[in-house]
Amino acid sequence: MLRAYNIAGLACAALVAGCAAEPDTTPLTLTILHTNDFHSRIEPINKYDSSCKPEDNEEGKCFGGSARLATAVADRRGAIEGDGGYVLLVDGGDQFSGTLFYTYYQGAVAAEMMNALDYDAMTVGNHEFDNGPEVLRGFIEATDFPILLANADISGEPELRGDLKPSTVINKGGARVGLIGLAPADTDELSSPGPNVKFGDPIAALQSEVANMTAKGVNKIVLLSHSGYLTDQEIAANVAGIDVIVGGHDNTYLSNTSDRAKGPYPTWVDGPDGNRVAIVQAYAYGKFLGELQVDWDGAGVVTRAEGEPLTMDAEVAEDDAIKTRVAELAAPLDEIRNEVVGETAAPIDGDRANCRAKTCEMGVLVAEAMLDAVADEGIDIAIQNGGGLRASIDQGEVTRGEVLTVLPFQNTLSTFKLTGADVVAALENGVSKVEEGGGRFPQVAGLRYAWSPSKPAGEGRVRAVQVKNTDGDWVNIDQEAEYGVVSNNFMRSGGDGYSVFAEKGIDAYDFGPDLADVVIAYMQGGPYVPAVDDRIIQLK
Repeated sequence: MLRAYNIAGLACAALVAGCAAEPDTTPLTLTILHTNDFHSRIEPINKYDSSCKPEDNEEGKCFGGSARLATAVADRRGAIEGDGGYVLLVDGGDQFSGTLFYTYYQGAVAAEMMNALDYDAMTVGNHEFDNGPEVLRGFIEATDFPILLANADISGEPELRGDLKPSTVINKGGARVGLIGLAPADTDELSSPGPNVKFGDPIAALQSEVANMTAKGVNKIVLLSHSGYLTDQEIAANVAGIDVIVGGHDNTYLSNTSDRAKGPYPTWVDGPDGNRVAIVQAYAYGKFLGELQVDWDGAGVVTRAEGEPLTMDAEVAEDDAIKTRVAELAAPLDEIRNEVVGETAAPIDGDRANCRAKTCEMGVLVAEAMLDAVADEGIDIAIQNGGGLRASIDQGEVTRGEVLTVLPFQNTLSTFKLTGADVVAALENGVSKVEEGGGRFPQVAGLRYAWSPSKPAGEGRVRAVQVKNTDGDWVNIDQEAEYGVVSNNFMRSGGDGYSVFAEKGIDAYDFGPDLADVVIAYMQGGPYVPAVDDRIIQLK
């Protein structure tokens, strides 16, 4: 008996180019559960996004933690799938860095917890590169789900080549759902990917990847985008074929019920193909579990997308098995983090929104501590990136663990000299991305400046800069004079766009003490009293 062959199909298989698979015509209702910017908050956190004391957790004052997330995911998955529905669990990047769980275990605990929750996929965030490609590779090898990155050329990096994919396709209810991963285009400035990973334009990368998926007949596409709320809106408006964007990077809280939200959940943007794109994000640190229900029709068009982030508070019980495992993993860390190293007379505000836009209490503490540590070395000013401050500290005793949660990156002090003109250039870089919540915003000591957002970034936003002279008086900075500067080694190497530090620094010493130890030393001798002043002034 002769078998009938599809001649057109054989031709496509042979030629590939110019051929496209038949589009998926299966309608789908899918619930997308999502997290982002978890930052190693394996244990519950307090209202300041910092370590939660066990007694406070027992009293129901804390949020998140892997055990609580495990319960919420299992409950929602069970309820939805029990009714015949389908669930997708994804992460918008930055599982790495933030607590001793990462410092001590690197990515191993993140992989274990994510496997236990049965994630379907995740995108790479910039912090996944904090300890280089080798640690990221170990994380990829330990996870049971795909890790995605579309806008980087990794062909020259042997640690990642072949293991990090731009996209994947997952079958849900007989329908094919395409997932694409995206990291910040400036990851090479924000982290340590090394010289062999080349990041590119996200829009061009996405247009190419969406075209590849469309050619395979995939017409239900979800972008996992660690790029920030504003960038996600730009992507939605400029890249055809994307249906849903699960975001991350700038810790945006979207909600339809809270007056603290930056926008609705989802935020809708008209795409270039006439279809609307639904954008969601769920703040950070496991405080919320995003839940979005999406309906696609047979043509792959979203007909409904609605939902609301679920608060991971005391109403959500902690999974017993995960809680026990977390306690086992925490045992080696307890001696380090429970050491009382100081006291504060009031909470020290390290809120992300404040430290990346204006003088904040944590910025004052850290910058003053840096300057104090090297005051006898001829150093005049301190500059600390607001993005390096990762939490607040509550009133009372301060533990080493709390300080390490604020300063989790193991940065060391770097000292060098710059001309006044180069100091101004550094500040200009620092205020260049305030509207995006950029982590490069400069918290300072021994220096004060005024800036205005009325001019384009890099074109004279910094209006005035003053430094203290030997008499303690504020004087205008001398563009040609040399000043001693203290910063951290990340910024000194050009991180967060501070290339002027790397290229123009004179007589640099990059091997100073750990920044956390410097802050601890500064807090000795009595309760620290947090305060802010007019060292940073925003003009109209």
